Amino acid sequence: MKRIYVWDVYVRLFHWALVAAVLVSFYTMKTEGAPFLFPAEIHAKSGYIVLGLLSFRWLWGLFGSFFARFSTFLTSPVVSFGYAISLTRRRLKHYAGHNPVGGWMVLVMLLSLTFQGASGLFLSDDIFFEAPLYATLGEDVSKTLLTLHRYNSTLLLVLIGLHLVAIVAHRLMGEKLVGAMVTGTKRLSGAPIDADTSRETPRAPLWRALLAIACASAVSLTWWYW
Repeated sequence: MKRIYVWDVYVRLFHWALVAAVLVSFYTMKTEGAPFLFPAEIHAKSGYIVLGLLSFRWLWGLFGSFFARFSTFLTSPVVSFGYAISLTRRRLKHYAGHNPVGGWMVLVMLLSLTFQGASGLFLSDDIFFEAPLYATLGEDVSKTLLTLHRYNSTLLLVLIGLHLVAIVAHRLMGEKLVGAMVTGTKRLSGAPIDADTSRETPRAPLWRALLAIACASAVSLTWWYW
């Protein structure tokens, strides 16, 4: 059994903070929002947090630690299809980071979440709340974005459901994905395809993390106090 450090503390904090913010977003729109007096406002503020978190993840995907980078886990369609076939045959290929199918799922989810957060900046509930950019594109565009915002929320539920199914499926095959996102390390029964375990995994310098966090904070705070 091999132990390998995969997810740095920034990726882990991002992941669980995003889970919390998305849960609040769905709760305030899919329910009556109790005990909040103005669920739409709470929904918007959680959306601002989501946008900040996503800003960090996009930056970290370009300049962050080895396994967090898009260049590490986004593979060609041929490789992804081959991995999917191996899963159906229960011939699990070991990846320390995101596997080829999971990597593309991460990208799709990030794009969907980004659209959800960005489109929310142009919406209004026609009662108490208007988002910061509601008046910039006109009422017709805002209504179109509202429709897409609602459709995309359903897509997000599907993506989240697929993500949970994948977690369970990998757990049944012996891969503990949730534990790795808590501790940062994975236990693998074989050498991973996407890492050289003979040397330490490259880690991003602290200044990059601080810069990405500063940019993400600026995004959230800009919309929060608009």
